[in-house]
Parts: sequence; C-alpha cells; structure tokens
Amino acid sequence: MLKRDGSSYLPPKALAALFLRTWPYLRPQWRHLIALVGLMFASQGVLVGAGLIGFDVFNNKVLVGEKLEPAQAALLRLGADYVRSPAPEDVTPQTAANASAATGPGEQLTSAERRVVRNRLMVVFGIAGILLLSLGPLSEYYRTWIMQRINQSLRVRMIENAEHLSLRYHSHARTGDAIYRVYQDSAMITSVVNQAIIFPLETIGYLVFSYVMISIFSPTIGIVFLVGALPVVWFVAWFTPRVQWRSQRARETNSALTSRIQEAFAAIRIVKANVAEHVMADRFDRDSTMALNAAFYFRLNAMLMWGGVVVMTGLLLVAAWYLMASWTIASAPTFAAGAIAVAGFTVWNLGAFEFSRARVNETMGYAHALAATWSVLQDMAKGLERAFLLLDLQREVVERPDARDVATPIREIAYANVRFGYQPDTPILLGASLTARVGTVTAIVGASGAGKTTLTSLLLRLYDPDAGAIMINRTDLCELKIASLRASIATALQQNVLFAASVADNIAYAREGSTRREIESAARVACADEFIRAMPHGYDTELGERGSKLSTGQRQRLSIARAVVRDTPILILDEPTASLDAETEHRVLKNLGAWGRERIVFLITHRLSTIRGADQIVFLEDGVIKEQGTHEELLARNGAYWRLVHAETIGPAQPEHEIV
Repeated sequence: MLKRDGSSYLPPKALAALFLRTWPYLRPQWRHLIALVGLMFASQGVLVGAGLIGFDVFNNKVLVGEKLEPAQAALLRLGADYVRSPAPEDVTPQTAANASAATGPGEQLTSAERRVVRNRLMVVFGIAGILLLSLGPLSEYYRTWIMQRINQSLRVRMIENAEHLSLRYHSHARTGDAIYRVYQDSAMITSVVNQAIIFPLETIGYLVFSYVMISIFSPTIGIVFLVGALPVVWFVAWFTPRVQWRSQRARETNSALTSRIQEAFAAIRIVKANVAEHVMADRFDRDSTMALNAAFYFRLNAMLMWGGVVVMTGLLLVAAWYLMASWTIASAPTFAAGAIAVAGFTVWNLGAFEFSRARVNETMGYAHALAATWSVLQDMAKGLERAFLLLDLQREVVERPDARDVATPIREIAYANVRFGYQPDTPILLGASLTARVGTVTAIVGASGAGKTTLTSLLLRLYDPDAGAIMINRTDLCELKIASLRASIATALQQNVLFAASVADNIAYAREGSTRREIESAARVACADEFIRAMPHGYDTELGERGSKLSTGQRQRLSIARAVVRDTPILILDEPTASLDAETEHRVLKNLGAWGRERIVFLITHRLSTIRGADQIVFLEDGVIKEQGTHEELLARNGAYWRLVHAETIGPAQPEHEIV
C-alpha cells in the first residue's frame, strides 16, 4: 500500500507474505532450526520446573515448616515422616484451607527435617543449574552457526542476481545503495529467524504457559488479562504504520550515507586536486545528520509504542496484585487445588502468592517483549523488502533454454540495423549496420556520446538491442549461450581496474589457470614485459589497491595484457592507448596487429595515429553509421570523417579544402 509521501505500509497479511519469502533460504537449515527450538525449550523447561517446585518447597516447607506433598517428597527422596497427612474426604476446600492455616505441631517439620529438605532442594537446584549452564551456551553457539549459514545463502543469491542484471540498471543505480542492501538489509533474514520465528514462538509459548498457570490459580485474573489485552492490541495496530514509515526513512537515509562514503573514497584524487575537501565534508555531514535523525525518530516511535503497552499492562499488573494479595490475606483456596500436587498450592499462602506474582510478572514481561518484537519486525520487514527488491529485478538479458555454444572458428560479425537506447525516449543507436571479418581491425570513431562503446557492449550482450540483430557467423546472439559468447571476447578498457595482488595474478585474472609462459607472452604483446621485470620482484611484485604503485600508462598496458592472455577470437579495445606515449602506442599497435591476424579486433579511439592502421573505419554520428571504409577512402569523400581529421590536424575547415 503506497502512501502519498512515497512510503509503503505493509498490513499484517503482506508482512506475513514477506516473511514467508525467506523460507527458501531457511529450508536447508530446518532440521537445525527444530533442534535449536528443542534446546531452547529444554533449557526453559528446566528453569520453570525448578522454579515450580522450589517456590512452594522453599517458602512454605523450608521457611514456614509445613510438611511436603507426596509428590514433592518422592522427588526429594524423603520418607513418609516428611509428608503431610491426607485430609478427610468430607472436608471442604474452605475447611481444608482453615485447617492448613492452623496446622498443629504434628503437621510441622522439625528444624532438622527442614534442614534436610533444604539440602535436598539445593541438590535439585544444583542439577538444574548444571543443565542450564550446559544448554545455554550450546544453544547460543548453535544459533549463531545456523544464522550465519542462512545469511550467507541470501547474500550470495543477491550478488549473483545483481551481477546478472543489465548494465542499464547498474548505470543509474548508486553503488552504495546496492552495497547497503547486500550487506545490511540482507542481515534481516537472520533477524527473521530470531525475531519473527524463534523468539515469538518461544515468548508466546512462555506467555501461554504463564497465563494457564495464572488461570489455574484464578480464572478471574485470566479473564481480566483477556479483556485488558483488547485495547493493547488496538493501540499496537494503530501505531504500526508510523513505525514502518520511520524504519523506511532510516534505511533510505543510511543507504544514501553509504553511497556518499563510497563516492568520497572513490573520488579522493579529484576531491584533493580541486581542494574540495570541505565540499565533501559538508555533504557527508548533511547525509550523516539525516541518517542520524531518521534512526532517532524510528527508535523514538518504537519506544513510544512499547511505552504505551507498558503503561496499559501496568494497570493490569496492579489489579492482579491487588486481587492476589486479598486472597492471600483470607487464605482462600486456589481454583484448581490439588491439580498440581507436586507444587502444593492448595490455598493462597505466601508460596502461592509469590509463584502467582512471578507468573503475572512474566506474563506482563512477555507482553512487553512481544510489543518490542513487533516494532523490530516492522524494521525487519522494510529491510527485507529492500533486500528482496534486488532479487525481484528482472534480468533484461535472458538466455534461451535452447541456446547453443558459439560455433568455431568465428569468421564474421555483422550488425543489422541495430537500434538501442538506455532510456526509451533517448535512443543512442538509430539503425547501425556493419560487418567485421576475421583478420581485420575495425576502428570505431565519432564524437563523445555517439554510441561507440554501446556498439561493442551490445556484442557482449551486456544489453540487448531494441531492434535489429547482431550475428556471429550469421547466428543471432540471442541464440547463443551467454557464457560461451563472452568467453569468445576479450576486452581492454580505458578505465583499468587492477587488484591488490601480484602482477601475474592481475594479468591472469580473467583466465584462471594461465601459465607463466602465457602471462609473459601477453605482457610482451602489450609492451609491459620490460617495466614488469624492472620491478623489485618482477611478475611476483604485489600491487597496491587499484594498482596505485603503477603509472596510468603501465596500468593500461597491464589491462591490454589481461585481454591478450585470454586468447579469444574477438578482441575489443576501448581507448586502449589513451595514456601511452606515441612510441609505445606504435609498438603496442604493431604487436596487436601481428597477434590479431586470425582474430576480429574492434578498436574504439579518438587518436588518429591509432585509427590510420585499421583495416576498416566506422564513423558514428547521431546514432547512425555515416561512413565506412579505409582511412584513405574516407578522406577522399570529403565527408564527416574528413572533417574530423581536418579538425584534429589543422583546425576547422570547409569540405572543399582537400587534405593530401
């Protein structure tokens, strides 16, 4: 349900549906989850059992001196001397209560017997304590192990889906937002297990147990609690949309802050070069303040909802204490006297009051915990909603079920009237057609934004054309397996991404299992071998983050070597020599020309020295291939390419001024 401010409210049905979507990630761990719940209930069973027995035995037997119930004596392995005499069958509960209040010396434990009961009770408590100390840490360790396995499953799935999304999505999505969704929002799945499954199940179980025990002692208190729960439920339902909206704002602002941090570090050179540290700091301060305020208001609203529940249940607590104190003063019989013989509690005495008070307090405590959990669930739901959005995004580039591998050898690539735009109303290509054959270098030139890189991105199926077709050996790319297609194409980009690893590992990054001989051969083609060997450890030299130890030209040559080592039949070079000097560029292009004699090479560049040696030049303008041919052929036409060359070499001129 979308509200006017752009936030969405998730009613209980949608909330449940959202949590149910986590089941595929929980299913592999369901046996462990059941075992974990069993451990937790076993721990609580030991705790409650010891308390149930201990309240009456300690308060009424050890301290007051009353004799034990038969079941209590059997548990403590004590003889008949410690057991109270059974009441006659014709005695009513009221007369039994009066008799219990006026017990004579014969029905009292001696001091020595009370010490024996105390010691036996301490043994029971000791055994219970050992069990709790064993089960508690074990269940917590087990819980952590299960949660991490579940979270890992969702994170990997999110990354896999994000990597397969079209670049059309990544080109406009903020990197920090995707990072926040994968790292932070995905963690909500472990909270679902804890806060939406295990904790509520555990808390509701304890709440029901405490409520049943209270009702056994007095149905009146049980009815009071049921009636009092109605306004509490209404208040929580009324407050829930406000908590959800605040949670959504908190996550959106924290996502924006993550993006701001990522941008600050990614652009650190530009920031320093432009003396813009104060600008970046001001932007970070603004985003950080917004995130802090949003987080504060979310927690404030969650606290207000929880506080309202505490106030309303506090009134119920006072009413219950008043009733129980009145019955204890009158030594009134309990409702189900004798139903739980092991605990005693046939009348309202000190032990019955203390036990019932503890159960009433527990009931209120569990109600408070459920209210707090409900507010946490709203935050979790918003986190899961954002995490699942990354999974719900549909892939634009989809492989057909009957797709086949690329047929070898590759002899021809053809673009047939290809049309494409990143946005429906902003076309980039308006009908591009060209053919590139094996053993040729095709240079793609044109003004910035003409669609040069887009043309080669379509060959990689990073996008699919809006119309027209791209074919390899006269087979449409859509009929080929994406992995097989991309395995046939190597790319060297102007933006060189290097990793904090050795030089050899960086070159072999795209081809696992490359031999040292292949790595060195690729480096020689890229004219990188010489400067690599001059480094302290040669090919084993560790590079800094993003290759910070290298110059721009050196990084570019390593990028070319990385493409060459893949030894693919198709090579795409996107401004591959933009940072190289003229001499090095000439050597690299000469080597690539010799290496690519049996390959199809696409070359995107603005440098005329690079263009001249191409077998075919494709001039793009306004989304259309205006001219195709060799350097000499295009110059002879005095057209668009001629004007580009003239502007680069001499300056603006009219077409009639021919270049010789």
